[in-house]
Amino acid sequence: MKSKAFALIGFLAALSAGCAGPGPGLTGNDVGGIIPWSPDNQRITSDWAEQHCARYGKHARITSVYAQPGNYIAFACVFGRVPIQRDKQIILRSRG
Repeated sequence: MKSKAFALIGFLAALSAGCAGPGPGLTGNDVGGIIPWSPDNQRITSDWAEQHCARYGKHARITSVYAQPGNYIAFACVFGRVPIQRDKQIILRSRG
């Protein structure tokens, strides 16, 4: 009976070892994560990262994109709203 239990534990350990590390999809935790770069993944990264961070009550902020095969898109999960980058306004003042 003990040998069957050990065999089951070994089998489950082997299955969980296959889930560790960067895989074919998003890998991350409550701090952030990485997504393997591909043109298709780059298009959906924002939505994918936002859904991942929403599990922890946070928002996603893309921190780096290395647009080459074999590299990754990194993101961080942060509290609060993520600022939206807007065009800079230039205010010119005249004398008088």
